[in-house]
Amino acid sequence: MKKIVVCFVALMAFIACSEQKPFTYRGLSFSMPASKLVDSLLARGFLVDSATSDSGSQYQLYKDGEPYRVLVAYENDQIRAIQENYHLSTNDSTRRLWQQLRDGLEKELDAWPNCPILKDDHKKADFETDGGFVSVILENTYKPTLMVLYQVKKEKKQ
Repeated sequence: MKKIVVCFVALMAFIACSEQKPFTYRGLSFSMPASKLVDSLLARGFLVDSATSDSGSQYQLYKDGEPYRVLVAYENDQIRAIQENYHLSTNDSTRRLWQQLRDGLEKELDAWPNCPILKDDHKKADFETDGGFVSVILENTYKPTLMVLYQVKKEKKQ
């Protein structure tokens, strides 16, 4: 009987440790419908840019005072990707913000990024989580460009 109890406790501990944390965007789960995620962002003070949104596949949101716009790509009300596009005026400010975002995601996701590109004006940090991928991309060519892309892992068909 003791062996059965010990096996059961070990199995429960294994299941508890192997539970996946949900893939989230600023605390909002990717498993929620896109319309609900957009409603949550609207409640946080964002506004929908109706001129650049496509009612069948994407929402473009912005908030006064925030240096970024949010693009929510979806299919059948299921979120596929979320992209933040930052608008900053200097290369130095984008480099600093890239490092801050990278360091923040490293702590939040408790993961070390793969950095395939690490030049002064072009950097990329890729994080992989249980539910998706997060990329922080800096491209300073003629105009400073900084983007954070959250993508859901595609489910394997059986």
